[in-house]
Amino acid sequence: MRHVLVLLALLAPGLAAAQNPGQGSDQGPPAEAAWVSKRTAQLQALDKVTARITVLDAQVGRPVDFGSLNITVRACNARPPDEVPDAAAYIEVRDSLLPPTAPLAFRGWMLANAPAAHMLEHPVYDLRILECR
Repeated sequence: MRHVLVLLALLAPGLAAAQNPGQGSDQGPPAEAAWVSKRTAQLQALDKVTARITVLDAQVGRPVDFGSLNITVRACNARPPDEVPDAAAYIEVRDSLLPPTAPLAFRGWMLANAPAAHMLEHPVYDLRILECR
């Protein structure tokens, strides 16, 4: 029983953080990391049907199109040069083949060093952030 209590004491802070509804993927890059705001996101888009990869330069706030996707980068942050390189972008993606009232195909933060952590789930396209400049 004592081992269970010790284990619960060690896990309690992590469980409390996981249950906090205010902390989700929309909160941005981790607060403990030093991030620098940038104006342009370099994105890699994949058309799964043709296997064609396209690199897109998207300015923050200006939509770019790839196939039927309309991609808007709302924020793009990079680590300072003296830290391990990484990029985080808050991206909104709309599929023009869906009605305008349909929910966005994707809305949230994408991380360059963890592309599978929060990704676009689309039957035809893949999208990931490469870097912020």
